[in-house]
Amino acid sequence: MTDQISLTERFEEHRPRLRRLAQRMLGSTAEVDDVVQDVWLRASAAGVEGVENFGGWLTTIASRACLNVLRARAGRGEIPLDDEGADPVVMHEPRAADPLEQAQQADAVGAALTVVHERLSPAERVAFVLHDSFEVPFEQIAELLERTPDAVRQLASRARRRVRSADVVGTRPARERRPVVDAFFAAARAGDFDRLVSLLSPEVELRIDQGLSATALVRGGAAVAGRALMFAIPDAVLRPVLVDGLPGVVVEVDGRAVSVMAFEVDGDRIAAIDAFAGPARVAALSLPE
Repeated sequence: MTDQISLTERFEEHRPRLRRLAQRMLGSTAEVDDVVQDVWLRASAAGVEGVENFGGWLTTIASRACLNVLRARAGRGEIPLDDEGADPVVMHEPRAADPLEQAQQADAVGAALTVVHERLSPAERVAFVLHDSFEVPFEQIAELLERTPDAVRQLASRARRRVRSADVVGTRPARERRPVVDAFFAAARAGDFDRLVSLLSPEVELRIDQGLSATALVRGGAAVAGRALMFAIPDAVLRPVLVDGLPGVVVEVDGRAVSVMAFEVDGDRIAAIDAFAGPARVAALSLPE
């Protein structure tokens, strides 16, 4: 009886955190309560003998329960089941500040962002929430999802791009962030390393999706600037677009799209770049005419 009381007290200490985790993964209060209750039943039945990290153990149980709920939703067609996730939405960026066009654009983007989590596969949700909100290492998430750490990193990256676009759309129009993107390409074409670094956040991330099993990741202003100089194409045509609501470009060479890039701009610096490169990866995207 004493052991059971102790387990109950320890569980109650973690209940708020478990509720936050389930809420962020599921978004349904009714299902959150069910998940937390399920975690308690499983924990009390298993006991804590030999458990060194009680909080981490509960997090794993809760994550598995949430994953089961998400997979059940996917089976009913409520969310995507495909772990590859949805490709980014690429659309024209309005050339002029026409009120009607802006309103239509805002409605289209806003509608997409209201269901941003619904566009994530179960694995994407789990990887993103556990890593970005609860700081669970990719290696641990990989065990839960039965994937490699690199594959889990890619899942979280795709989810992060969509969620970050939701954070910035509506607070600052893409048109107002476009000059920073233009300056980035101008500096790359001019071979101006110092200017490139000044346009990048020190913690900037460049994520390169070539349709392979893992996304290449480059971190830091100097490293990303060096990569930009290395792969700058002087004769390329840059077609402005919105990529999941973020300012972006379609890079064309000899009339053929060779890459698509999306930029997360924070103030007057670039905080993150997502690049979709390679003939197969670009061909899989739906690009505006």
